[in-house]
Amino acid sequence: MRASGVSGALRDRRALITGSTGGLGLAVARRLAADGCGIVLHGLAAPGEAEAVRAALAQEFGVAVSYHRADLADPPAIEALMAAAGAIDILVNNAATRHFAPIDAMATADWDADIAVNLSAPFHAIRLGVKGMRARGWGRIVNMSSIYGLIGTPDRVGYVVTKTGLIGMTRAVALETARDGITCNAICPATSLTPGIESRIEASMAGGMEREAATAAVLKGKQPTGRFVEAEAVADMVGFLCGPSGRDVTGAVLPMDGGWSAC
Repeated sequence: MRASGVSGALRDRRALITGSTGGLGLAVARRLAADGCGIVLHGLAAPGEAEAVRAALAQEFGVAVSYHRADLADPPAIEALMAAAGAIDILVNNAATRHFAPIDAMATADWDADIAVNLSAPFHAIRLGVKGMRARGWGRIVNMSSIYGLIGTPDRVGYVVTKTGLIGMTRAVALETARDGITCNAICPATSLTPGIESRIEASMAGGMEREAATAAVLKGKQPTGRFVEAEAVADMVGFLCGPSGRDVTGAVLPMDGGWSAC
């Protein structure tokens, strides 16, 4: 993690980040907290695990931090989450699910889950949050799409469709709110070093492969830089979009993919 320290650029603001008890979502929460923003964490973590994350974030940055558990496949649970979160100024739709199968083998339940969590949940969160943003004349919405919102790939049709749809939602919302002091943007990260990918690298190393070669194998055909995208770098982009310098950036689709989408 990068060095902490509150800048104050977002003091008195409040942010809800879905899927934020770990990984990219937590990196975003830390970045916004470093700017003085109050944080609403969300996830499916057990109470003890979530409380440890919540308390550590609050102690490190000296901001108000709460946690609310909600199943984003359930619209009433989303409504309860938004009600519990209160008046939010920043909404980061980060939570996602994905299922791997060719289209003719994909279970209906898996398709429905991808649509519900990756696309319908951001719609409901924006629908419920934007009214307050309009009333206060200020709001920032960041939708976490993916490199797969920009290009196709086999065997994950639900993920490709929903991340592409999220870009369309971003553009529509940006135009609807352009005169309301609200911005809505999408970020499209490529492959980062997740625990799952780290396990793949370690398995290759256990088979005698050097780490550099194992990493190159994982990244083959992906970002031309040959590097993983850092979660903290994506979080910094969120911080920029939510800060003063991001005021006139809206409806943008921002690849953070090491050149992958340029291929």
